[in-house]
Amino acid sequence: MAIINKRLICLVTFAGLFCFASLALSQSIPTSGPASFKELFQGLATGIGELVAGIGTIMLVVAGILYVTSAGSTEQVGKAKKTLLWAIAGMAIGLAASAIVSFVANIAGS
Repeated sequence: MAIINKRLICLVTFAGLFCFASLALSQSIPTSGPASFKELFQGLATGIGELVAGIGTIMLVVAGILYVTSAGSTEQVGKAKKTLLWAIAGMAIGLAASAIVSFVANIAGS
């Protein structure tokens, strides 16, 4: 049973990574760098935020699979709920990353 779960998690992870490959290949290469330090951090935060949100989506699917395959085991249901909670928290932070960087930059006055 554990081997099947590991294979399923690997399959979902690799499928998600291949979905991100199309995004990377469709990006244009900039001819110049960011104009300011703020723009550099804004771009990094946006990219990392999108990556974290994508991984969070994969983890939501994994949590759902864990819940469905728990077969009523309270330990497995608890593990699935904990995975779901942390996946949602990670997605919220990932989606808010750009806003957090903008907020800190405005406070710093740059």
